[in-house]
Amino acid sequence: MIANIFKKTLIAGVLAMSAAGAYAADNIKIGSVLSVTGPAAFLGDPELKTLQLYIEKINAAGGVLGRKLELVHYDDGSDAAKANGFTKRLIESDKVDVLIGGTTTGATMAMAPLVDRASMPFISLAGAVVVIDPVKKWVFKTPHTDRMAAEKVFEDMKKRGITKVGLLSETSGFGASGRKESQIVASKYGITLVADETYGPKDTDITAQLTRIKNTAGVQAVFVFGLGQGPAVATKNYGQLGMSALPMYQSHGVASDEYLKLSGKSAEGVRLPTPALLIGAMLPDSDAQKAIVVGYDKTYKDRYKIDPSTFGGYALDALNLSVDAIKRAGGTDREKVRAALESTKGFVGTTGVFNMSAKDHMGLDLSAFRMVEVKNGDWQLLK
Repeated sequence: MIANIFKKTLIAGVLAMSAAGAYAADNIKIGSVLSVTGPAAFLGDPELKTLQLYIEKINAAGGVLGRKLELVHYDDGSDAAKANGFTKRLIESDKVDVLIGGTTTGATMAMAPLVDRASMPFISLAGAVVVIDPVKKWVFKTPHTDRMAAEKVFEDMKKRGITKVGLLSETSGFGASGRKESQIVASKYGITLVADETYGPKDTDITAQLTRIKNTAGVQAVFVFGLGQGPAVATKNYGQLGMSALPMYQSHGVASDEYLKLSGKSAEGVRLPTPALLIGAMLPDSDAQKAIVVGYDKTYKDRYKIDPSTFGGYALDALNLSVDAIKRAGGTDREKVRAALESTKGFVGTTGVFNMSAKDHMGLDLSAFRMVEVKNGDWQLLK
């Protein structure tokens, strides 16, 4: 009798473990490599918080196609080499179904060859145009490109009669690409880059470069292209040098309230292109993006008691695009998910309205950017 009871207990235990294993195997695995620590933590931290929050919400609502989402995440510490290693682990050991990440351009480009070889759908959160131009079969992205940011800035400068600009760019992947794209599109808007300075992503003083720009004959404005803390350092140094007579522009790499906190009063008057999230409450009710950006703002604040950032919005769009593609693909078959992503049309996100194609793995145009100016320590939407 004791033997029978033991046998039944053993069988029940084996069945329970088998059921648990089947359940875990049936999860849809979302892999992510983000820069949650290091110089780019300013970007990666809200990205991770967003993924965790919304995966929890999706699962609470029943999951996707009756399956739970499971986030498998690694922090690359803002190190592209680590991003490469973690991507290999996610693909080969964790066996994820979709990849979201590459907080920085450097990390994304380190990940891209691996996802291509593995035929893994990958949505990048990095800004540089090189991520999707030329088109890479398995790589998509949600942030606007650096080329678009340069064009939006130069468009605004042209309206103000600015024709001679001092460019200050970071030597990182994002900054270097932004510098290149700015050089390419400047003439299209009648802009001449009369000064061209760079700084390192870990530099704590950029006064020498700004002084050279200030002393350049004919310069009418400063355009800073970078992300993380560097642009804030440049802004503070700009203020310390008394350069307010020269309008300062930044890229979307600083579209976050954190930039205002780090820059202080020196940011007054700075202009930059931003996704709708930063100024969601200012949008008219007729704006297609207002509901999603206002909803995200409230949901994020309710959970974390802090303001969300546009970088978290990039992660939300990547997750929602992945879920939408998996639903339309009817499962996690990689080629079907990839094809579904590529055929995305009219998808409203925090970043813009996505219309992808075989020739465009981002699917945004310049209308997805809004120009803002810092007024009294806050953002003001420019008409």
